Order: sequence, then C-alpha cells, then structure tokens
Amino acid sequence: MLNWNNDMNEYVNQAIVDGVDVERSLEKNRWVAVFAVALTATVFTTTEFIPIGVLRYLSADIGVSEGTAGYSVTAPGLLAAIAAPAVALFARGADRRVVLIMLTLALLASNAIAMLSPNFWTLLVARAIFGVGVGGFWTIGAGLGASLVKSQHIGTATAIIFAGVSLGMLIGGPAGVFIGDTLGWRAAFGFALAASVVGLIAQVLALPSLRLPGTLVARDVFSLLSERNGLLLMLAMFAALCGQFAAYTFVTPFLAQASGFSDRTISIVLLGYTLIGLGGNFLAGATSAKHGIPTFTVSAAAIAVSLILLPPTSHLSAVQLLLVAVWGTAYGAFPVALQMAIARISHRSGDGAMALFVANYQISIAVGSGAGALLVDRFGLNGTLYCGAVATVLAIILVTFTGRAGKQPDEHEVAPNAMSRARSGPAEVTVDSRTTL
Repeated sequence: MLNWNNDMNEYVNQAIVDGVDVERSLEKNRWVAVFAVALTATVFTTTEFIPIGVLRYLSADIGVSEGTAGYSVTAPGLLAAIAAPAVALFARGADRRVVLIMLTLALLASNAIAMLSPNFWTLLVARAIFGVGVGGFWTIGAGLGASLVKSQHIGTATAIIFAGVSLGMLIGGPAGVFIGDTLGWRAAFGFALAASVVGLIAQVLALPSLRLPGTLVARDVFSLLSERNGLLLMLAMFAALCGQFAAYTFVTPFLAQASGFSDRTISIVLLGYTLIGLGGNFLAGATSAKHGIPTFTVSAAAIAVSLILLPPTSHLSAVQLLLVAVWGTAYGAFPVALQMAIARISHRSGDGAMALFVANYQISIAVGSGAGALLVDRFGLNGTLYCGAVATVLAIILVTFTGRAGKQPDEHEVAPNAMSRARSGPAEVTVDSRTTL
C-alpha cells in the first residue's frame, strides 16, 4: 500500500511538471504567433510605402505624370477604408488564421501584379487589391494579440504588432528609393513580393486556428458612433491624425527651407524619427493596456507642443532635432494608444470597432495630407505646422469629454476580440496538432 501511494505521488508530481512544461511551450507558441503577425504587418506597411520611393522612376517608365502616378499611393487608402468593414462582416465567426492567410495572399498577388504590370491601369488594379488586403489585415490583425496572450501581456503584444508600422515605414521608403535607383521600380515590388512570401510562410507555420464567437452585423460596424464616448473618441482620432499628416507631409521641405538642413541630414533626421517612434510604440504598449486615453492625450499634447515650437526655433538646429525626436516618440505611441482606448468602449462589437478604427485611420491620412497641401499654398510651411497643432489640440479637447471612457474597466476588456474569451487567459485557440490552448 505504501509503495502504491509513493507511485501515485510520483505520478501526480510528474503530471504537474509535464503540465507546467506544456503550458510554457504553449505560451512560447503564442508569442511566436504574435511575432508572425508583426512580421506580416511590417510587409504590409513596407508595400504601402514603396511607391513613394519609386514614384519618379515609375512615372517615367510607364509614361504618366508624377501626379497621376501618385494615385498608386492614395488608391489603397480609399479601398482600405471600404474593405475594413466589409472584411469584418465577412470574417464573423470565421477562423482568423484562414482570413489572415487569405489577406496575405492578396498582398502577395498585388505585389506580383504590380511587378509585372504593363501599364498604369494594371498597376492601379494591383494597388486596389493591396488596399483590400491592408484594410482587412488591420481589421483582423490589430487586435489579435488580445486573443493570443494572457491579459497582463496584451499591451506588449499589441505594441509588437503595431511596431510593424514603424518598421515598414523605415524599410519601405528607403528600400524603394535604393532599389528603384539601382535596379528599377519593378525590382522594388519584387522585393516586396519576396517579403510577402516570407510573411505568408510565417503565418502558415506559426498562427494557431482561432475561432471567436461571431454575431457581427452591419450596424455593429457603426454602433460605436451611436455612443457618446465612441463618437467623441473617433472625432478626436480624426482630428489628431489630420493634424499629424497635414504637418508630417511637409516636414521635409520645412526642414530644408526653414531649418536649412541638407538632404543628407534630413534623411538621417527622418530615419531617427522612425526609429525613435518604435520606442514610443513600446512605451505605449506598457501604458495603454490600463491607461489608453491618458496615453493618447499625452501623445497628442507632445505633438502639439512640438509643432508649435518648430517654426520659431528653426534657427536652432539642436532644438529642431530635439523637437522632431519628441514628435516621433509621441506619434509612435498613437496607434497602440488609440486602439486600446477604442477597445475599452467597444464591449459588444470588437471587430466592428476595429473596422471603424481602420477606416477612420485611412480616411484621416488622406484628408490630412490633402488639407496640408491646401494649407501650404495659403499659409506657408509654418502656418501648416501651426494648423496641425490646432487640430491636435482639438483632439485633446474632444477626448477630455469622453467621461468614463478614460476610466479603467476590467482588464479583460482591453482589446477587441478579448470580450469573448475566458477570464482566466487567452481565447480558445487550436494549434496544428489540434491541442486546445
């Protein structure tokens, strides 16, 4: 009897050890999946910014003006704004793994068609396909970290995924210029195609099957706007991003004309802007999980102060560099803080809110950039930066009226798709071996 008890105790102890090992392995797999999504986010953003770097090479080769070629940059944003809610409705109740792989296939196809396009209209078709892919990807992928990791790590997981935006900006523009100059614009899209294949493979190997209860209907996409806090936050987001892109679109001529920086110096400054933005991204990941609205407010305030101080200090190079660094850090925090803040007030329609988030983001970029062009003609470069600051201050004012949206709900309400998961940890997912996590 004693031996039997000893054997049983040994068996139980071993089972506990094995269980801990399995849990550690599953936790590791979840983080691998997060990095796979982040890698794909990087490829999507790289593809979005490559045309900016190859615009002049593209226009000369295809035989269109640079203004016309610019539609290859703006078209995806408009399609993404439409695709975001459409994909959210299509994907309701579907396996998120399958949906993300399909969207990455659209990315791959768009780069292949762009690389081989014989004329501008074919290129526009390729960019339209990309717009559908990127709009859908951010709708599904942006909040996926909440369903892959435990609640205390949601902020970090979201920051890792959104870091793909900064990395994509860092890679896309310079890669487009370098490859376009040395090998031609088609080779730049070939580079994006190869990166798309890598992203696709990473998702196929790393992403678990992930099904979430889906009852999303069309009205859920806009239900956030029927709530006072949701409407205010969306308006604040629109104002802040319009101000950001009205100013940032013309930061290069400002630094050249007002600050007197050389082209080489400006390239280094903008590279630093993007790199330091990564720091802001992860800083927001550490704070936004519990303080999304305050993080957004502080970031917006930092941007406003930077934009206000840049014109009068244009003769002080060191101050200009410091202000650009503050601006980059603050903007790096924006996507994570916004996503977390919106997630806090979208308790019943996570995917719908995320679709609205993506659509609003894309529209804000288009409106902000267009408004910046009009403002430069009317008020000059300095005036454009001041107007950007005014829009950002308006965002701060709007967000202060969100009331209880800024207070802390249950930590499991931090991100879209987290609403449906168990209190004890991540949503139910299934790995390739069909082991339930």
